[in-house]
Amino acid sequence: MMPVHKEFPHLLSPLQAGALTLPNRMVMGAMHTRLETLDRPQQRLAAFYTARAAGEIGLILTGGCAPAPEGVMEEGAPVLNGEAQLHEHLPITSAVHRAGGRIVLQILHAGRYAKVRECVSPSADKARINAYAPRPLATDEVWSAIANFAHTAALAQQAGYDGVEIMGSEGYLINEFTAPLTNKREDEFGGDFDGRVRFPLEIVKAIRARVGPGFMIIYRISAIDLVDEGMTATEVAELARRVEKAGADVINTGIGWHESAVPTIAASVPRAAWTDAVRNVKDAVSIPVMASNRINMPEVAEALLASGAADLVSMARPLLADPEFAKKVRLGRTDEINTCIACNQACLDRIFTERTATCLVNPAAGRELELGGGRTNRPRRYAVVGGGPAGLSFAIHAARRGHDITLFEASDALGGQLNLARKIPGKSEFNELLRYFEISLKHAGVAVHLAAAMDADRLSQGKYDAVILATGVTPRKPEFAGVDHPKVVTYQDVLTGRVQVGEKVAILGAGGIGFDVADFLTSDPQESLDTAAFLKAWGVDPAISTPGGLQAPEAPERPSHHIHMFQRKPSSFGRSLGKSTGWILKSRLRRAGVTMTGGVSYDAVDDDGLHYTVDGEAKRFEADTVILCTGQNAQRDLHDELLARGMPSYVIGGAYQASELDAQRAIDQAVRLADAL
Repeated sequence: MMPVHKEFPHLLSPLQAGALTLPNRMVMGAMHTRLETLDRPQQRLAAFYTARAAGEIGLILTGGCAPAPEGVMEEGAPVLNGEAQLHEHLPITSAVHRAGGRIVLQILHAGRYAKVRECVSPSADKARINAYAPRPLATDEVWSAIANFAHTAALAQQAGYDGVEIMGSEGYLINEFTAPLTNKREDEFGGDFDGRVRFPLEIVKAIRARVGPGFMIIYRISAIDLVDEGMTATEVAELARRVEKAGADVINTGIGWHESAVPTIAASVPRAAWTDAVRNVKDAVSIPVMASNRINMPEVAEALLASGAADLVSMARPLLADPEFAKKVRLGRTDEINTCIACNQACLDRIFTERTATCLVNPAAGRELELGGGRTNRPRRYAVVGGGPAGLSFAIHAARRGHDITLFEASDALGGQLNLARKIPGKSEFNELLRYFEISLKHAGVAVHLAAAMDADRLSQGKYDAVILATGVTPRKPEFAGVDHPKVVTYQDVLTGRVQVGEKVAILGAGGIGFDVADFLTSDPQESLDTAAFLKAWGVDPAISTPGGLQAPEAPERPSHHIHMFQRKPSSFGRSLGKSTGWILKSRLRRAGVTMTGGVSYDAVDDDGLHYTVDGEAKRFEADTVILCTGQNAQRDLHDELLARGMPSYVIGGAYQASELDAQRAIDQAVRLADAL
């Protein structure tokens, strides 16, 4: 028997959930990965889930599987409605069980969110996030949909799953029935509360009747809708009670709808921000309740369970970041957890742009068949120059494979551009990534030298088999009159605190860095750290006494800087921002009074401010400070010098491609190079 870490008594205690005994309270939440769209989908999904089962997660919830073709998330998404499909699932459940895990199939009917022409809904209202308008279901079709859920659950039982999760949250079909916003029906499935909740209750009862008493049923309830005409806390609690009575073994809690104007899972949301909404459900029922959303560290999960607000914690993206999360908790190695930083960049943003999900901090997620090679039988000596995300990732992964790695960083601290990123409001989770990197360097045996600027001569004398250049970028200065005026500074100057920023600020460049700098200068950093401040800023009623839990946002304090952003492109601002997070940033800047002008040419900066031209008209902005966010230049001169000396050299990260600082690309490239070498 291996030791149990005593710091997390609630998190590590077993739990009886229906007929299943779970070894701990940690659950891998459902995620849409799109792995089924790649070659060898069954092997990929089996490897993906098995890695998490081997990492000792207590229970795995799969990505959503539709009970009928019109309920798929998108064309080609998984459907389970016939025995001929069982062969697609049996290899997955068998592999998870061999690894000692337990796995539950999520049944998800996307309703009016389904990106197919045949999408259906309780009523005819179109979702603003879907191009297709739904067809309202006739009463007999609602009963058929209930039967479809039960049929899929029975097939899941045949396929070897330990249970099913009924997706009744996030604005999908079942949630559309429970909310007045989307249920305008006048039949037995609409009207008052009893009518609106009949659909989910009939589904739970139909599934229990088909699968019997020993098969787990989890119901995912919308603990807070965060849309107008959503449910109140009283209604949510009453639905939870009726779901328990109908036959559910566990209630999982979902937060918000996909069309909600309130962030729910991005890094700008404080950790465990939705605890009160979960507690409302927990207080209503006697079966186990699962909390979800922005629970990314064991300390957060333990505190939530200890408070009595929930019995289980669902962590989806944290299990992308580290499949061994639960095992590291049990062994007392929590400082080694590769933490989800809630960036959404490689998971949700990829899904929303029709690509497969992976993870910024763990590129092997969803790529288990390609990445994560074992120990090499030909160890080499590599010098890594640069301690940013690319250099750190390569050093760690190459050392784990058995190579002798020495890392040189010119500054007195590791992190590179991460040290700038973590100063942005809502990006403090980058501190966890730096902690993980530093711990991993030590465990991997990497020799680290700080304040060690290297040149080609010293590297050539080091008897290395190759040099990995991760030397990063420098801010680019555009060419216009007065670019060297004292008013003109770079984003690095601002984020490192080397300069004082005046009241009137012109930001040149509206890529991700420009938006981050504007946010840095205007936003309250407490908003992403303190739940009360976050809920007030975004207009959330913590008591959920209003429909959907919405109220008027608290007016922000006047920022100390008046900011105007400029860009050369005439296109709309923020097009390069993340699909799932860009709207949050733009909303915050609007709230702070940031203004924007596109399609400009920069003419000059002088004592009177910024002179520019737009639509052929010369204009002036009386800036006290002009901040350059106008791109970066790759620092790769050392590469040519090394090649001239006959020294093999590889360039990665920003030094390889400087456009739009991209930690995801840098880390992925570094890990792939470490595997290839």
